Amino acid sequence: MTDFGKAALDKHKQLKGKISLSLKDTLDSQDKLSTYYTPGVAAVSSYVAEHPAETRDYTWLNNAVAVISDGSAVLGLGNIGPQGALPVMEGKAMLFKHFANIDAVPIVLDVHSADEIVAAVRAIAPSFGGINLEDIAAPICFEVEERLKDKLSIPVFHDDQHGTAIVVLAGLINAMKVTGRQLKDCRVVVVGAGAAGTAIMKLLHQYAQPEILAVDSKGIVSKDRTDLNDEKRKLLDFTNPQNVSGTLEHGLMGADIFIGVSAAGLLTQDMVKTMSEKPVLFAMANPTPEIMPDEAKAAGAAIIATGRSDFPNQVNNALAFPGIFRGALDNQVTKITDEHKIKAAEAIAGLVESPTTELIIPSPLDERLVPTIAKVIV
Repeated sequence: MTDFGKAALDKHKQLKGKISLSLKDTLDSQDKLSTYYTPGVAAVSSYVAEHPAETRDYTWLNNAVAVISDGSAVLGLGNIGPQGALPVMEGKAMLFKHFANIDAVPIVLDVHSADEIVAAVRAIAPSFGGINLEDIAAPICFEVEERLKDKLSIPVFHDDQHGTAIVVLAGLINAMKVTGRQLKDCRVVVVGAGAAGTAIMKLLHQYAQPEILAVDSKGIVSKDRTDLNDEKRKLLDFTNPQNVSGTLEHGLMGADIFIGVSAAGLLTQDMVKTMSEKPVLFAMANPTPEIMPDEAKAAGAAIIATGRSDFPNQVNNALAFPGIFRGALDNQVTKITDEHKIKAAEAIAGLVESPTTELIIPSPLDERLVPTIAKVIV
């Protein structure tokens, strides 16, 4: 079995990173040098200064995305800083280029307050056609994204939130087909009320308004709790309508769907057995899920999805973000809305023509993904 950690270290050191800039033409003559740089480029600069709306037609704005992180919530590694985040941002840029032919630039910031991050991104935004926020810790990430969406006229997308939510919804659409359920009639328990969990709950509510319970490290998120931050309090506008209190075990009794963006081994077989018949489990903690697939199936789960590529039904953000940005750039969409996210989820789900318990989500390598999603981002 491949040791991917060692392979990654060896390959990254060999290549000294994994992305580079390429040129669209050669500089093999004096005429070209004078056309692309001085004196010719002055005419282009003068023109776009007078016609700023046409900048995307004369520069790379039509195909350029910044991938930005402060390194405060990197993968399952936590707050490891900008240097630690850089390999992940390079990897994201690599996926943008490979899957959607988008020129993405990794940018890591050595600032961590909402004000500082917003100021830094606003300062560099004129160089890009879109902003992909990545691995910024909750709850700051919510404020950062909302402020940038309000201030910038280009798409801003926090992938840890919305990419995850889109792919989860896509998987659930097909899981409902396989199990003969309607999402609107289901009880859903979401464990982990950070960036991903919050976005998942919001999108599920927008799509079908199922009954949702949010659970964090201290138990069910309820109106009786006095320790909730603003974002968790906002969840109570549409979750936990009966104001249930208690532990995860209590919340799971009779539930149809478990969605975990939390911690390894959190979900036990005994808990699964208290859920409804043939429950659907999305156990997405990485690298070790809340429950392993074989254990979930043995406890009665109808469908189990994880974040891992070595198990069926991988919930992978790479299914969504390349097509989202391809569509936004091509169609000059300035805001990614909930309607866009739902349409993207439906498009992803539709690529699985005959879903089964082992196949509710297409592979990230499916070449139909980007063009199919891009068509609905209009």
